[in-house]
Amino acid sequence: MTFTPTVSDEVRALAPGFTHVAVEAHDLVNAPTTEASSALLDDAARRLAARLGGRAPHEDPHMAAWREVYTRFGSKPSRTRNSAEALARRALTEAGLPRINLLVDLYNAVSVARLIPVGGEDLDRIRGAMRLVRATGEEDFVTVSGGEETVEHPDAGEVVWRDDAGVTCRRWNWRQGPRTRLTEGTAAGVFLLEGMAPMPVADLEAAAGELAELLEKFSPGARITVHPPV
Repeated sequence: MTFTPTVSDEVRALAPGFTHVAVEAHDLVNAPTTEASSALLDDAARRLAARLGGRAPHEDPHMAAWREVYTRFGSKPSRTRNSAEALARRALTEAGLPRINLLVDLYNAVSVARLIPVGGEDLDRIRGAMRLVRATGEEDFVTVSGGEETVEHPDAGEVVWRDDAGVTCRRWNWRQGPRTRLTEGTAAGVFLLEGMAPMPVADLEAAAGELAELLEKFSPGARITVHPPV
């Protein structure tokens, strides 16, 4: 079955400049971080620094647009940053970017280098169709706190990714739940690259192409589909 995420009319009205590209991948091979994927993260941090030219990540026009949209649905963007801004801030510190696993390293590298929010979901753990909606506040978001599984609920009006089982990512792309994360057992995944005007759609497509090439390189024989922008 082809992965076909949808965006609700309410989200389109909130952010008419939003576009996303989905990269669908099957027959993936995941593993712990390798020297090669770690080097990609280091290179992404260098590319980011060159792109910013001394500015803070939130001063980039694309990140500023995300901050504006976060404010529109009631989120404080300096407290709950979009995933690209949060990673960029870490990349510019002495500690650098986290090393999670091979597949996560690959999409984090593209996210940081190009300042684009990118998320990865295990296709085998998604239940039904994925959609980007404004929450009612009653949806379940299963997460982990203090080492224990716990259920949270998004704020009413908050933008969330969800499937039939509940919320998979809160505040658009701020915090992903553990249920659909990419693990070392992941064999099929979908990677969502999210853009907001003024970022040209062509830049989003180029980032998706870069990620697809990396997936093919690190998982030889994988079946990769880059879906058209939506």
